[in-house]
Amino acid sequence: MSTLVLLTVTGLGLAALYFLVASGLSLIFGLMGVLNFAHGAFLTIGAYGTWWAAENLPGAGASGWGFVLAVAFGVAVGTLVAALVELALIRPLYERHIEQVLVTVGLSLAMVALVRAIWGADPRPFPAPDWAKDTTSLLGANVPNDRFLLVGSAVVVLLAVLAFLRFTRFGLVIRAGVENRSMVTALGIDVRRAFTLVFAIGGAFAALAGALGGVYLGSISPGQGTSLLIFAFIVVVIGGMSSITGAAVAAVLVGLVQQFANYYAASGVGDLSVVLLLAVVLLTRPGGLTARVA
Repeated sequence: MSTLVLLTVTGLGLAALYFLVASGLSLIFGLMGVLNFAHGAFLTIGAYGTWWAAENLPGAGASGWGFVLAVAFGVAVGTLVAALVELALIRPLYERHIEQVLVTVGLSLAMVALVRAIWGADPRPFPAPDWAKDTTSLLGANVPNDRFLLVGSAVVVLLAVLAFLRFTRFGLVIRAGVENRSMVTALGIDVRRAFTLVFAIGGAFAALAGALGGVYLGSISPGQGTSLLIFAFIVVVIGGMSSITGAAVAAVLVGLVQQFANYYAASGVGDLSVVLLLAVVLLTRPGGLTARVA
């Protein structure tokens, strides 16, 4: 029983990490129609920004409010870079999807090379609060606290995104702009500014995933964002390319399937199981579990 509980909570923690990455992807593609392959770069920026702040920023550190400040710094840097990328590279390429793919793929490769050139290719230990390293007894299982941190963060992000889209003026503008951008622009509303905000929010979620992923994995490396981005794309496809709630459900499925397959079959089988899950979903529901806009 304790093993089952530990595997379930660990799988949910992994699912939360996938959702944090996939939620930004789903927002940017579902609302803006941009397939952003540079999303993993924002994750890397958030992870290294948090790590750098904990080591160098006055007041920041690996415990207490110092860790919160370090994470806030990493997320702020990731958000700023995402906004600049949208303004400088993505905005001129709306409706030019092939160019978007080429630019974002090139940016992703360049960012990994830049981080490797500055801090090296070796993984670096990630600062984490002591309480996150401790365990909590749950139904006989000693569960690491960082799993609860990830799950709680993912739930907050999900509720915040849904509330933002449904109950704020910007959310209404974004949804209207997706349906008919020309009509909304004709009404004097600047849809491009709203789309820049969406891109920045997506970058913020990726940067947060980078910071919390460092806590979960215990270290960061330049290629970490690319590795997680692959599973995030799978989550987005399974959940439905434009659905935040679908991404949440898909992340839970992928995280649990991967965790249980790795434990009960063999290490590495979990990745294969995720690919099989993707194939089954695409064969039975080509649009994903839900294709509706959240």
